[in-house]
Amino acid sequence: MKFCSECAHPVSLQIPPDDNRPRFVCGNCGAIHYQNPKMVVGSIPVWQADGQLQILLCRRAIEPRHGFWTLPAGFMENGETTSAAAERETEEEAGAHIKLGALFSLINVPHVHQVHLFYLADLLDLDYSAGVESLEVALFTEADIPWDEIAFPTVAYTLRAFFADMINVRSGTGEFGLHTDDIRKPMMQAD
Repeated sequence: MKFCSECAHPVSLQIPPDDNRPRFVCGNCGAIHYQNPKMVVGSIPVWQADGQLQILLCRRAIEPRHGFWTLPAGFMENGETTSAAAERETEEEAGAHIKLGALFSLINVPHVHQVHLFYLADLLDLDYSAGVESLEVALFTEADIPWDEIAFPTVAYTLRAFFADMINVRSGTGEFGLHTDDIRKPMMQAD
């Protein structure tokens, strides 16, 4: 950040009084500009027919990870709830109509200042199509998921947790839980 959004004067990075971390502060009007993590919210759209369970994935048409597969998700907008964001992103990226279920995973990604949330969801029909941020959308069984082409660690974590829970759900010995994790950028090793 270079300029104050309140008065357009230059800002500097400093620790404000009664704070404990650097913030962008305007020397002219005194406004403190807080920068907080962004919320990435999406769904796990499930289709079940003839005893077969499939997940709807989108192949990304944008960077980062262009051409890789992901669950439909994106940045939450101001003024919306996390559930509304999950429904909107699923509609925008996959053109899919869903019935949203419970929150399934909450994953902190501190090195990119994000928190990822994924909700369980039932596909209401097979009338889906790629949105502008997707090259294509397709249904996958667990065995058919292109694991080496999954775009983000948060998506891989969520899918693996989903299928692990599904074993217990189908056997009647468990149910879907809330899964949390912290995904940190791997440290570079010295040669």
